[in-house]
Amino acid sequence: VQLQASGGGLVQAGGSLGLSCAVSGLRFTNYHMGWFRQAPGQEREFLAAIHRSDGATYYGNSVKGRFSISRSNVRNTVSLQMNGLKPEDTAVYSCAASQNVNWRQGVGYNYWGQGTLVTVSS
Repeated sequence: VQLQASGGGLVQAGGSLGLSCAVSGLRFTNYHMGWFRQAPGQEREFLAAIHRSDGATYYGNSVKGRFSISRSNVRNTVSLQMNGLKPEDTAVYSCAASQNVNWRQGVGYNYWGQGTLVTVSS
């Protein structure tokens, strides 16, 4: 199983960035997908999740209204559009897959990608 996140980089505060995660090695439509981030010295934070088939989305409080998750069950990808970026959004962003009943809360994700670094300058 491989989850490969891409699209990270350096962006100024207030700017936008789009991340993508390509998934292979599993039946993509059987898995709910999520995005997480981890800043240096901090715990991993749940950002967003999307249902495996009906497109229902859920967001963490810190990104609600600024970030948007989407998926393509044709291309086996999940994306995260990030708008209104702030310096505190600086972190390594990772995608993950889950079949757990608590996937909406960012729980039970058992397949993870390596992550992509997002740096927001002030």
